[in-house]
Amino acid sequence: MEGDEIMTKATIEEKQYLVRFKADKESHLKITDQSICLENCPDKPCTYFCPGEVYKFEGNRIQVGYEGCHECGSCRIGCPQNNIEWKYPKGGHGVIFQLA
Repeated sequence: MEGDEIMTKATIEEKQYLVRFKADKESHLKITDQSICLENCPDKPCTYFCPGEVYKFEGNRIQVGYEGCHECGSCRIGCPQNNIEWKYPKGGHGVIFQLA
C-alpha cells in the first residue's frame, strides 16, 4: 500500500454512527396488543434483538422508538407472539445509509 496506510475494520458502533434517519410523524411499527407483551412474553426478546434498540420495556408497556429503526425486519420475524406490525416507512422517510 502507498503511504503506509493501514486498513482497519470498523466496529458495529462505528458503522451505526453512519446511519441517518428521516423520521415520519407516524410510526411504521406498531405493537398490536400491549397486554400480550405484558402477560404472555416474559423474555421480551424485542428489547434485545433489535439492532437499533427501538423497543424498550418501561413500566408495563413496550415503548417503540420507531425513529431509530434500521428497517432490517428483525422484529417482523423475531417476535414470538407475532405481536409487532411492521411496514416500510412512507416514501422519503426511514433509514439513510452512508458508506464510509
